[in-house]
Amino acid sequence: MTLLLLLFSFLFGILHAVSAQCPNYDDFSRERHEPYSAGKYQLSYQRPTAACRKFNSSDVEVTIQHMRKLVKDPDLFRLFENAFPNTLDTTVTWKGYAADDSTEELTFVTTGDIVAMWLRDSANQMRSYKSLLKADDSPDSLASLFRGAINLQARYILRNPYCNAFQAPTESGLPPQDNGYADTDKVTPPYNTSFVFECKYELDSISAFLQLSYDYYSKTKDSDFFGKFQWVNAVQTILNVTEGLLIGTYADDGSVNESPYTFQRGSTSATETLTNSGAGNPVKGGTGLVRSAFRPSDDSTIYQLFIPANMQFSSYLGKCAKIMEAHDAGLARRMSDFASSVRNGIEAHGKVQHPVLGKIYAYEVDGFGSSNLMDDANVPSLLSAPILDYLDASDRTYQNTRKFVLSTWNPYYMHGPVLNGTGGPHVGPGKAWPMSIITSLLTSDDDGEIVAGLQMLVSSTDGLGLIHESVDTFNASEWTREWFSWANGLFGEMLLDLRDRKPHLLKTSFQ
Repeated sequence: MTLLLLLFSFLFGILHAVSAQCPNYDDFSRERHEPYSAGKYQLSYQRPTAACRKFNSSDVEVTIQHMRKLVKDPDLFRLFENAFPNTLDTTVTWKGYAADDSTEELTFVTTGDIVAMWLRDSANQMRSYKSLLKADDSPDSLASLFRGAINLQARYILRNPYCNAFQAPTESGLPPQDNGYADTDKVTPPYNTSFVFECKYELDSISAFLQLSYDYYSKTKDSDFFGKFQWVNAVQTILNVTEGLLIGTYADDGSVNESPYTFQRGSTSATETLTNSGAGNPVKGGTGLVRSAFRPSDDSTIYQLFIPANMQFSSYLGKCAKIMEAHDAGLARRMSDFASSVRNGIEAHGKVQHPVLGKIYAYEVDGFGSSNLMDDANVPSLLSAPILDYLDASDRTYQNTRKFVLSTWNPYYMHGPVLNGTGGPHVGPGKAWPMSIITSLLTSDDDGEIVAGLQMLVSSTDGLGLIHESVDTFNASEWTREWFSWANGLFGEMLLDLRDRKPHLLKTSFQ
C-alpha cells in the first residue's frame, strides 16, 4: 500500500511539473482553437492537450468516442466533446491523501475561473459523471474522485458548516486565495480566511454534500466507505445546524430569537448582504422549513424559507438515511423523520394559488403569508425539482410551476432572438443562463421543446464551444464567464440523458 501511495504521489508530481508549461485555461477558453467543428457554427476545440489535463479517465474518453457515433450534428457533438470532460480536464486541481490518514482520499475541485471549492458546484460537477460511476478501489478511478470529494467536503462542513466555498486543503501545498469581495464581511459564527473562501450560508450547499454522498452510494453500494472517516460526524453536524435553523425570528412571548447565523457585507448590491443587522427578513417558526440566508446563485434570499433548497434537503437527507442505517440506526431514524417533516412543510407552506396557472410552488416564503414568485437558473431551482428526486415531472403542481417558470409570469424569464431561459439577479435582466435551458431539457418529455433547446445551446456559445454562465438574449457575443465548469458538466449529463431516453433526437441536424 505504501509503495502504491508513493507511486501515486510521484505521478501527480510529474503532472504538476507538466502543468507549469500548460496554458492558463482562463485565457485558453477565451480564444478559438482549431480544428473547428465542421458545422456552420465552426465551434472551437477547447480541450487541453492530454498532458495538460488535470485528470484522465478512460471511461470518459470511451463515452466521448461512443457519442461521436451517435450525435450526428458536428456542432452539437463538438459542444459535448468540450463540455462533458471539462471538470476532469480543468478543475480537478489537486488529488491526494489526508496528512493524518494515508488511506483518506481527498479531491479538491474548483469551480473553474475561481480557485476555490464550492460545496454545491463541486457536487454537481461530480454528478456529471454519475452515469459512468461504478465501484472501484483504484486511485485513478472516477469512484476515487467521488470519495475524495466527499471526504474533503466532510472536513469543510465539520469545521465551518455555515460556509459555502473553501480554500485548498493544506496537504495540496496550494496557497489560500484572496477573496476581495469578502474583505468587509462581518459573519457569525466567525471563520478563518486561510480555510474558508466565502461564508454565505446556503441550505443547498450542505444539501449538495448529501446529494454527492447518495450519488456515490447509489452507483457503488459502497456502504463501508461512509463509516471509515468523517462522514457520520459531518451528517450529525448538518442535522444540528439545520435543526437550529427551524426557529423563527420571534419567540412565543414576542421576544427576538438570537439568529444562529448573521452576514453583513459592504456592498452597493442588495443581494450581497442581509437586512436587520445580518439576520435577514423575519420568518415564522413552526413551519417545518429550514431557513437559508442565500440562494445557489450566492444571492441573498428575500424570504429565508427557500423552497428549492428545502426540496433538495428533504430528498437527499431521506435517501442518505439508508446509508446511515449501517452505521448509526438512531441517527438514520432522525434523518428520515426530519426529511419527512421538511417535505410536509413544503407541501403545507410552499404552495400558492396563481391567478392563471393554478396551484404552483413558490420560490420563497416567510411563513407569515408572503411569498416570492420567481425562479432562478441556478440548481436547486423550482424547475429542477424532478432532478432533485423530490417529485416526478408529471406531478400536477410541478407542471403548473414549470409553465410559470418558463413564461413571462416569471420576472426572471429572459427571452429574445438568441435564446430563451431563466436568469436571475446575479447578472440581472436580459441575461439568460444556458443552465436553465439544460435543466428544462432534463425535465421535458416534449421532443419539440428539446430540439428547440438544443438549437439555442449550440448556437449561443459565441463560437467558443463552451457553455457560458449567461448570454444576452439579443446578442450572443455578450456573455459572462468563459469557464464555468458546472454548466458544462450539466450539458454533458443532459446529452447522455437524451442518449438513454430519446436517442432519436441525437440524429437531429442544427445546420
